[in-house]
This record gives sequence, structure tokens and C-alpha cells, in this order.
Amino acid sequence: MFQVDIIKKCKQNNRKAQLQLYNQYCDGMYIVAMRFLKNSNDAEDVVQEAFIKAFTKLDQYKAEVTFGAWLKRIVVNKCIDFLKAQKQRLIDLDEVHLKVVDTSNDDKWLVDDTTTLNDVKTAINKLPDKYRYVVMLYLIEGYDHQEISEILKISEVSSRTQLSRGRSKLKELLTIQGYGTGY
Repeated sequence: MFQVDIIKKCKQNNRKAQLQLYNQYCDGMYIVAMRFLKNSNDAEDVVQEAFIKAFTKLDQYKAEVTFGAWLKRIVVNKCIDFLKAQKQRLIDLDEVHLKVVDTSNDDKWLVDDTTTLNDVKTAINKLPDKYRYVVMLYLIEGYDHQEISEILKISEVSSRTQLSRGRSKLKELLTIQGYGTGY
């Protein structure tokens, strides 16, 4: 059965089609939720809530993006809502003190060849929340600054600035981790 047919049947409240769609996406959405929440029970709860929301709002899905991308956006938003509810609030930066960051230097994301994926993941987890969320959404989830600003309810300038500061902090953490001296 084609994806379009499954979604059409889901819109008609066909439980079998909903289960098929759930089974197709649940593992991937769980991985996304785990990257944010770091707790399997919380991630499972958020994924369940995301699917419930997706099925109740399926009439709003217009196929402008893939269903997976649409669902992933719901999962990410649910994760952020969960974290906010857990008093791990994102800290808003004062717009007056922000500077526009030049993003044309994407080569700054390069790391030493000896740095492992686990080193990078560990360093990202050590970042302050306001930087970690932007770095994760940008690097891992692949969102652009406009999408990040909508998800986190911050300006695009804040997104760019937090990404730049997160990148600097990440580089610092990886340098310290790799060489022990910070230089």
C-alpha cells in the first residue's frame, strides 16, 4: 500500500492504517525524542503524544513535506514542550545585545580526525540548554534558522547567535576533551 493511501485511510480513522503508519515511524521518532530527553520512558510518552496529535490533526497535513518530516516537527515540538514543563526552560537572550552571525563559515564545524562521534555527542550534551537545542536542531535534525526560530519561539538572529556560541563552546569542550589543556 502506498504512503498516500495509508494517510488517506488514516484520515478516515482506519485503525489498521494508523497502526501501519505508527509502526513505520515509531522507531525513528523515538530516536529523535531520545536525543532531546535522554530518558526512554519520557521519550516513549512524548512519541505517543506526538502520534495522538498527528492523528487528530491529520487533516492539517497537506503533503507539502514528507509525512515523516511533518511528524518529526511534532515530536521535536512535544520534546521542547516537555522540557519546558520540567522547568528546564530555554533562556531567552536579550535581543539588544545580540549580533548577527555570519554563517558562511560552515567549515568551523570541522573537528580533529581523532575526535569520535561519541566525543561529539558527549560534548553536545554538556552544552547549556539554550545552545544545545539550537545545535541539535541545526546539526542533527537538519533544520534551518527560520525553522529553529519557529520551533523554539526565538528570533532567527537569536538562533544564529546561539548556534555560533554553541559552536564555540562545543569546540572548546572538544579541545579540552582531546588535549586536556584547552590549548
